[in-house]
Amino acid sequence: MPFQQHRLKNGLNIIAETSPSALSLALGFFVRTGSRDEVPEVSGVTHFLEHMVFKGTPNRTALDVNRDFDRIGAQYNAYTSEENTVFYAAVLPEYLPPAVEILADILRPSLREGDFDMEKKVIIEEIGMYEDQPGWSAYDHAKKEFFAEHPLGNSILGTPDSITALKRDQMAEYFDRRYVAPNITVAAAGRFAFKDLVALVEDHCGDWPGQPAPRQGIREAPAADRFKVVTRDKVTQEHVYLIAPGPSANSPLRHAADTLSMILGDDSGSRLHWALVDPGYAESADLSFHEYEGTGAFYVSFSCEPARTAKNLSIVQGLLRQVQEDGVSDEELKQAKNKILSRVVRGSERPMGRMQALGMSWTYLGEYRSVDDELKAFQAVTRKKIRQVLDRYPLVQATTLALGPLEKLRKPSGNGKK
Repeated sequence: MPFQQHRLKNGLNIIAETSPSALSLALGFFVRTGSRDEVPEVSGVTHFLEHMVFKGTPNRTALDVNRDFDRIGAQYNAYTSEENTVFYAAVLPEYLPPAVEILADILRPSLREGDFDMEKKVIIEEIGMYEDQPGWSAYDHAKKEFFAEHPLGNSILGTPDSITALKRDQMAEYFDRRYVAPNITVAAAGRFAFKDLVALVEDHCGDWPGQPAPRQGIREAPAADRFKVVTRDKVTQEHVYLIAPGPSANSPLRHAADTLSMILGDDSGSRLHWALVDPGYAESADLSFHEYEGTGAFYVSFSCEPARTAKNLSIVQGLLRQVQEDGVSDEELKQAKNKILSRVVRGSERPMGRMQALGMSWTYLGEYRSVDDELKAFQAVTRKKIRQVLDRYPLVQATTLALGPLEKLRKPSGNGKK
């Protein structure tokens, strides 16, 4: 599948992987902006703005946006993270022109005052809905506790107070500063002609502002041995998170870190699964690796009956101490690689999967990563490289947060060493 890249005069990047045998195509506009780019006065503005993009443009009402996507049979949506806002659509090849036109048009939203005021209520309802989900709430609280003053600790949704206080002009100023051409990458994968894609994007986006949009606060998040209990009377289970530092998105150790997380915390066949879920000690248990710009983090989580929390936490910390001291086995490494290679290949068989991978790779690394590049990188992971991850980013140096009915939870003794 050939890769091609073109940069418009205003700085907007267009990248694509074409596949004549594909039966569809996927297209995404990757905006390098997220909650980490906010200041407290506009907390939640990035996610709020994602909603407003679908509320209409000078050329379309909100109803028109949805109708026009539906007319071409598009699968479309958007999402906001700590670092990116992505707008995408998957369509049949003959609908490339309208798909580009619609996505480009909504990325120049009207931001009408009436729509802004109405959508505020939707956002505040959404915040309440997520707060009612204890797993998500525990994650959000733990992330804030771990990252502390680091910008990655900013809430994606904001708070009811921050959204209530937000003004339409503040959102417009944020949009003008962050939604500029050099801060946007258009990624596509599937069946189409690259020259047609370039011409369409040039036609609809060539006049977008070209000033730079630098990101502030790119730095590592240090280890933090914090311990906190958040009591929620109406929650029946205890939800526990442990977060430790990890490699960044451009670190040569990132593939080894991902492999380590598969060994320790995959939802089946991992150490956490056999230690907590299989014997019935916890309803769920997971360890995942998240890579960010400038830093990364390992997230360990489990949920269980409150009375089991202390014992389960002791089991988890014992597991982390063990891998910190002894590393992983050859058999575990082989099994994890097979799972990851299968995941990479299966995810790449659909244009949507390749489009997402292309966009993220270019956004974080500024380079093209083929499927073979990723497979080779994971195949090259060794026990020695995993040892380097453990030595550089000790899993035992973690921030711990528990959310649920417990009012107290004893902090386990020791510093992760025997």
